[in-house]
Amino acid sequence: MKTPAATKPGLHPRNRHRNRYDFAALTESSPALAAFLRQGPHGDTTVDFADPLAVKALNQALLAHFYQIKQWDIPESFLCPPVPGRADYIHHLADLLAESNGGVVPTQATVLDVGVGANCIYPLIGQHEYGWRFTGSELDEDALRGAMQILEANPGLNRMIRLRRQKNADNILDGIIHKNETYDATLCNPPFHDSAQAARSGSERKRRNLGQDAGAALNFGGREQELWCEGGEVAFVSKMIKESKAFGRQVLWFTSLVSKGENLPALYRVMQETGVVKVVKKEMAQGQKQSRFIAWSFMDDAQRARWAKNRGK
Repeated sequence: MKTPAATKPGLHPRNRHRNRYDFAALTESSPALAAFLRQGPHGDTTVDFADPLAVKALNQALLAHFYQIKQWDIPESFLCPPVPGRADYIHHLADLLAESNGGVVPTQATVLDVGVGANCIYPLIGQHEYGWRFTGSELDEDALRGAMQILEANPGLNRMIRLRRQKNADNILDGIIHKNETYDATLCNPPFHDSAQAARSGSERKRRNLGQDAGAALNFGGREQELWCEGGEVAFVSKMIKESKAFGRQVLWFTSLVSKGENLPALYRVMQETGVVKVVKKEMAQGQKQSRFIAWSFMDDAQRARWAKNRGK
């Protein structure tokens, strides 16, 4: 089985997916992947990335092989995340936490995943890579049920990951972060389209890029609330920034992905208006795809250092 040895440019140095996929090893960890393997244009082994079932089988194999998640599935139509990019967010977040921890990535960190989704991907990667404990919030009952099934199917995960339902669709952090509760960080993959029509147009554009017919099943899928909200990611993240002020002494770093660089100035203005003390932008890349997350804190350098000291390593 021929697999070219090549490094994927741009991924974090600790990302386990920097090299080309070793399909022989992945199939050994997840035999179901074998049914989706085919020969690529250069004679190498690959999968059809336009086939949602193939993408899900690849995710199952990656999670089994690299993160010891032996049972992973998502309900039909839910977002099937690209694992390498999700891992990059976790590793760059680890670097951010290390900056106020003497350059050492903390192993005792607690993280809130805002909108954990049915795939539960960030907690699965983060608990394995760094031993962090996660709380995952979710508005959609079906998504929460899917994430819970993953935890129940993999012994031990319930000790590292807990799930909470957001009962109020108008809130993001309110109702999730409890009184006297602290988190080292929050993370979020916000809905980035500003309307259902924009989400559909984005999906059709992705289908064309994959050479699919209109209406074909999209490889990474995604339900409506995962893909769009009124005002898009600027409105969503702006709301989260405003809500975060009330929890500025309970959370060290609030963070969120921002898909479009041109959205940053509007978000920076909201941070300034809200009284944010420190702002950091972490650039990420996967091949030609550029991404980033922004982080904000209501604590100064001395307060963040005391936080890390009180937490322990």
